[in-house]
Amino acid sequence: MTKRLFLLAGILAVAAAATPAPAASGSGTQIVVPEHDIARGEIIDKSDLSYQTISATRSLSEIATQMSDLDGREARRLLRAGEAVRIDDVRRPILVAKGSTVTMTFDAPGITLTAVGRAVSEGGLGESVVVLNPVSYRQVTATVTGAGQVKALDAAPVITALTP
Repeated sequence: MTKRLFLLAGILAVAAAATPAPAASGSGTQIVVPEHDIARGEIIDKSDLSYQTISATRSLSEIATQMSDLDGREARRLLRAGEAVRIDDVRRPILVAKGSTVTMTFDAPGITLTAVGRAVSEGGLGESVVVLNPVSYRQVTATVTGAGQVKALDAAPVITALTP
């Protein structure tokens, strides 16, 4: 009888080794996916997102893995529900549109200069844009600080650009 139990235990051990074990719940990597389709130009909110587990063999170099990677960003293209989102698929919302009128400021010790210009490029918060002074036709590089608001990066071009 003990020989039969020993033989049965051996057969079960071989069968168990040949059968793949079910994947553990933590065997993959979590990525962020849209809960529903998100249209191009739409601003993404945390409530639009959820986590999904994928196999660890897939490359994650350009895929959003945290909600903060997408929260508050604007979709550059249609984002499908349940599909991985690349970091390049989103951007900061455009606060300064190309061709729009902007207020440019420059702060120096003891003085603040303000001028109106026309944006030559578009940009989101913290991004650099080029602004054209419509009077002198000089271009100044500035950082977007708000909707229609930019701050000049360097004093010399601003003073030259503001002088007709």
